[in-house]
Amino acid sequence: MGDLDYPMYIVTADDGAGPSGCLVGFGTQCSIHPPRFIVCVSKENHTFEPAMNADLLVVHLLGEDDLELAKVFGEETGDVVDKFTQVAWQPGPDGRTPVLDGVDRWFAGRVLERFDGGDHVAVMLEPVAVHAGGRPPQLGYQQVKGLDPGHPA
Repeated sequence: MGDLDYPMYIVTADDGAGPSGCLVGFGTQCSIHPPRFIVCVSKENHTFEPAMNADLLVVHLLGEDDLELAKVFGEETGDVVDKFTQVAWQPGPDGRTPVLDGVDRWFAGRVLERFDGGDHVAVMLEPVAVHAGGRPPQLGYQQVKGLDPGHPA
């Protein structure tokens, strides 16, 4: 499995207690009509509780030039630092969930369901807002597998 390459995402959430976000490698479109996307959040991650309590998540599709941003959200933990003081962001479509500045491709998804998947929970999203800017090559797992994670998987 460690030899596979797949897109990397940053998922942000705000359940009313402030912004939270993490680097995510498990995510995929799961329906065309109606459009649906599943993103999986580790139960060990600081973002887990906010993501489980939020009504909306923002999924940022990372490009190859987003490695430094991936380091902030993949190596730092919200248990120790406020990641959102290290990056520029704006409130998303709900007026609070962070949209990271400089990430050209993102979507906000209304949470429809959550499924226990073992050490991760899969969150099914219905896209409600989409920004599809430039299309640089995607940042993949092989480019981030050397990061020192803020939490174990």
